[in-house]
Amino acid sequence: MTIDRDLVLYLESLARIRLTEEERAKCEADLQSIIAYFDQLNALDTEGVEPLSHSFPIVNVTRADETAPSMDPELLLQNAPKEKDGCFWVMRAVE
Repeated sequence: MTIDRDLVLYLESLARIRLTEEERAKCEADLQSIIAYFDQLNALDTEGVEPLSHSFPIVNVTRADETAPSMDPELLLQNAPKEKDGCFWVMRAVE
């Protein structure tokens, strides 16, 4: 694929940005080097290589959601400065 000024102008319009001529020239050179790198990757022999979604194995580290006994509500509220209807009572933080 060839990167030319017309393609950079097209990409500029898609992104809804305005580039200066210097930025267009730099963008054109950068895009050309990126495409060259992909061409280099395409030249690699990947026959027999299993496709991966990640380069290292990912394991789900979350535990199963299981119910367990909780602490006694009265015990929890015994050190509360104020309590109302079995809940902590706190001052309003937002007016």
